[in-house]
Order: sequence, then structure tokens, then C-alpha cells
Amino acid sequence: MKEIVLFYPHVPESARNAAREVLNTRWIGQGPRVDEFEQVWFEKISKPHRAIAVGSGTDALHLAYILAGIGPGDEVVTPVFTCTATTTPLLYQGAKPIFADIKPDSLNIDPKSVESLMNERIKAIVCVHYGGLPCDMDELQAIADKWDVPIIEDAAQAHQAEYKGARVGGIGDIGCFSFYPHKNLGAYGDGGAVTTNDADLAQLVRALRYMGQREKHKHEMLGFQERLDELQAAILSVRLRHLAQWTALRQRWAALYDELLADTPVVTPARRKDRTHVYYMYTIKAPDRDGLMAHLKSRGIGSQIIYPTAVPDQGAYAVTPCRVVSCERARSLTSQILCLPVFPELREEEVRAVAAAVSDFYATR
Repeated sequence: MKEIVLFYPHVPESARNAAREVLNTRWIGQGPRVDEFEQVWFEKISKPHRAIAVGSGTDALHLAYILAGIGPGDEVVTPVFTCTATTTPLLYQGAKPIFADIKPDSLNIDPKSVESLMNERIKAIVCVHYGGLPCDMDELQAIADKWDVPIIEDAAQAHQAEYKGARVGGIGDIGCFSFYPHKNLGAYGDGGAVTTNDADLAQLVRALRYMGQREKHKHEMLGFQERLDELQAAILSVRLRHLAQWTALRQRWAALYDELLADTPVVTPARRKDRTHVYYMYTIKAPDRDGLMAHLKSRGIGSQIIYPTAVPDQGAYAVTPCRVVSCERARSLTSQILCLPVFPELREEEVRAVAAAVSDFYATR
């Protein structure tokens, strides 16, 4: 058999062996390794919330909206500064996204904007922990309690992030995670998980993800093919053992960036004493952002503009029922934000080289 080459050079041999074992068993669909991953995730990340593995982060959100009872004509408050995967599953359900503005420092949903949007038609609040920094959960929970609606956490960028000692994905009513390859915990393809401490909801997700079956060949409800496969589950179980170490490295490089960029005009990512940032992204706000990006490119340094267009301004939403009251902060920031490299495999000299390039750009202006 030809040697299997996997594309993450830092993945230990145990992950390669796990992949080989799955291929040798020929059990590729959902099976015992999915069960194993769900148990490991429960023990390491989401306890006491159970994890149900699904095919992607988008699948997780779709199923979460179904669990929340969201259907045609319902309205759901969601941040305007996010990936379309947060809101598109609402449209699958016939619901209407109501876009809230963000806080300019954290880039997370602004509870004051949320509060201004609430009415009897709102059926849920979705919060996205942007870049790995948890949202203001106490303020959001107070609003949710007042209006008796659930909070759905989009924690796709925030594996292991904590708010006042509690892990995200287990603070609201339902949590949603993505295991897309570039996430802090990534598979070798798509993957996701739903977290809940409600046993009945957990069982419902298990049925919905596999064509509405609680028992094979007995379809009790309309369901979906939104399962995680055995290969991804086996690799994720191995990689999860290293997540704490990789997170610590992201935090180390972020702290070094903070130090080295302190005397430049850029605004570094917000920090909060009561929460843990896991730095899926290191997003700065930069004067002459496009010029800085070109300068970095000229030195062989990659950078990224995340969400250059707000979701409701995307062409796909031109004929979509949604509501945008006032999201001027989010729109004004789209010309400033830039994501610098931050991943575990970075070396200190590379972080220093990026920071030096940023400093040099502004020194010559």
C-alpha cells in the first residue's frame, strides 16, 4: 500500500496511524471513532455539555436553529460582522436575520445594539466569539432572560476560550463548533459539533444528523445527511490531545505582537481580564490598511482581510429577507482590519519579522 501523506507536517505519527487504521477497517461513515471523539470532546472541552459531531460548522448551526424551534417568519438577532455561514442556515429555515452592530474594540456583537432590536418576533440571539475572544455573555444573557429566548453560541473560532472560567459553547443554550482545517482544532476536511446539556436535544440532534433515524432504517422525522465521518473523527481525537499546547503557542505569539507593535499606530486585539482569548485570528486595525498589506506582501509576508463586506451587503442577500437597522461601526471598520499570521508553527524570529515590517511601513510614512 502506498504511503499515506497528510498535509499537516506538525501532526504526530499517531494521527497518521489513526488515518491508516480507519482506511484499513473500511468503516468510513459514522461509527465508533465518532463516538470516541464525542466522548473525548466532552471530557476535555464541553463537560457537562454533551457534544454531537456533525459534518461541518454550518451543519452545527443549521441543527441548532432547528433545536431552537426557529421556522418560517421567525426573526433571529445575529452580528453583522461574521461569516455568511452564521446566517445562511437561518434562511434554510425560512427565518429572517436581524443584524446587530459590533463593539469597535472586540469586534463582537454589541449587547446594546441587540437590546435595541428585541421585540416579540425575535426567537433567538446568536453570538459569534470573533477571533477567539468570548462575547459579553452576562449582558447578552440578561437580554435573553428578559425576552425568554435562547442564546446560540457560534464558537467556530473559539475552541477552549473561557468566559469567567466557563468554556464557550457551554455558556448559552446551544453551542456550535467548526473543525474546518484552519481552525484552532481542525480536521482534514469539514467537521463540526453541537453542544448541549439537554439530553433530549442531544438525542434529537443525533437523529437529525442521520436522516431522522434514532434506530437504523426507522426514519421518525425529516432529517439530513450531516454526519461526521470516521476518518475526520479519528484524526480529531488525536489532534485534540495537542490543542492546549497549540493554544498556548497562539497566545504566546499574540503577546509578542502586542509588545512589538505597542509603539506603532495600529490597534492590537482587545483583551479582557475576565476571559481567555485563543487567537484564531490576530486582527489589527491599521491606518492605510491596504498600503500596509501591500508592504507586507512585498516582504513575502501573508496577511488577510477578514469579512471585507458585511453579510447583508453581500449579493446573495440582495433579495433575502433581513433587517439592518444601524451597523455603521462594522461597516466603518471593514477598511481598517487586517489579520496578521498567528499559528502554532510560527517561530519567534518570524513574529519579530512581521512586527518589524509593520513598524517600518509606518516609520517611512
